Amino acid sequence: MAWCSLCRWPVASVIYLATSVCAPGLAHADDWGCQVILCLSNPGGPEQYGECVPPIEKLWNALRHGDPFPTCNVGVGGSQGTSASNTYASAAYCREDLIYWGGPEQSELLGRPRGAINVDISAQRYTRVWWDANAEDRTITDFYDAGGTQGNTQAPYDLTQAARELIERVGREDDGNGGGGG
Repeated sequence: MAWCSLCRWPVASVIYLATSVCAPGLAHADDWGCQVILCLSNPGGPEQYGECVPPIEKLWNALRHGDPFPTCNVGVGGSQGTSASNTYASAAYCREDLIYWGGPEQSELLGRPRGAINVDISAQRYTRVWWDANAEDRTITDFYDAGGTQGNTQAPYDLTQAARELIERVGREDDGNGGGGG
């Protein structure tokens, strides 16, 4: 089956999850939710493989319409602690590089993505997928190594502090360029 090409990922719990999706005759009512977690856990992005495009496009459509995040029963067979959840993004929960000044007179800090989906495997953060980042259908995937440390950015960041750090950085830049000093 086409889904089995995704089953080669080296994480044991993802392999278990993939087995439940790939194995014929073991279909469950929550297969879509399991496909979504499998695709979202790909460090190369949720739609890197053609088999992931339909379930992920269905996810984006559902989330844009306010539907709940799909579920997958992965709490058996050693995959406990594997889950995915959506958090709607804002300036208070966003990467610094995705925050911008907007609103009336460019006076509000806003987050570009609609949301962030955190994927945990074996109770460790594995990926975070920012969806509708900068444009509809654009995603950015942050991959974390086995210890939960970000593997694809220069330094880990605290999402709840990103807006404050952006304001401080802009203030330092303004002061360095002769602005803001009075």
